[in-house]
Amino acid sequence: MIEAIKFTANGERIGTVELPENLFNVSCDNPNAVLYEVINMYRANQRQGTVSKKTRSEVKGSSRKVRSQKGTGWARRGNIRTPLLKGGGLAFPPKPKDWYKAIPKQKKRLALKLALSMKAKVESVYIIENINFEKPSTRIARELIKKILPEQGRKLLIINDSNPNIVKSFSNLPEVNMDRADRLYAYEVLKCKYLIMTEDALKTAEEVFVK
Repeated sequence: MIEAIKFTANGERIGTVELPENLFNVSCDNPNAVLYEVINMYRANQRQGTVSKKTRSEVKGSSRKVRSQKGTGWARRGNIRTPLLKGGGLAFPPKPKDWYKAIPKQKKRLALKLALSMKAKVESVYIIENINFEKPSTRIARELIKKILPEQGRKLLIINDSNPNIVKSFSNLPEVNMDRADRLYAYEVLKCKYLIMTEDALKTAEEVFVK
C-alpha cells in the first residue's frame, strides 16, 4: 500500500491518504529504458528547429577571384564569400529542421506512471485539500508551501483546473512549477523533487491516465 501525507488547505497535517496502486505503484521490465526514450522524444519535440545560417552562395559579396591563381606567392584564394575568410558563408551551416518525434500514447502514459511511482516510493508525494484563493496573493502561496514543505528543492503543484487566482499566486515562486492534472507528463514529474497534488487533481489524474 502506497500512502502520502495529507494536508489541509491551510497547510496543517491531518494524516495520510492511500494513493491509487495503478498510478503510483507501477513497474515494468526496464523502467529506465522507457523513461529515457520518452523523455528524449519529449525534449526533441520542444526544439523549434528554426536556426539558419548562410552558405557561401547566400552571403553578399563579389564573386570575383581575389587574386591570381599563380605567381603571387599567396594561397589559391577564391572569392570573398569563401568560408575561409571573415564575413564569408559557412561550409556546412545549420538549416531549419523538424525535430518532432511521435510518442506512442501507451508508452507516454507508462512513463508517467513510472515517474509517479518513483516519487511515491521515496515519499515525495503530498496531498492537499482543494485550495481556493479569493484573490491572487504570492505571500499566502509562499506561506502555504513553507508549511507543507520547508525543505529546499523544486516543487510541482498539480491542480484540477486553471484557476487564475491560484496560477497568479504561485507563478511568482521560483521553486514552484504548476500544471493541470489532465496534462501531466513524465519529464516534469522527474524534474521536480517534491510533488504536491490537490484532492481533485488526484481524482482527475486517476480518471484520465488509468485506462
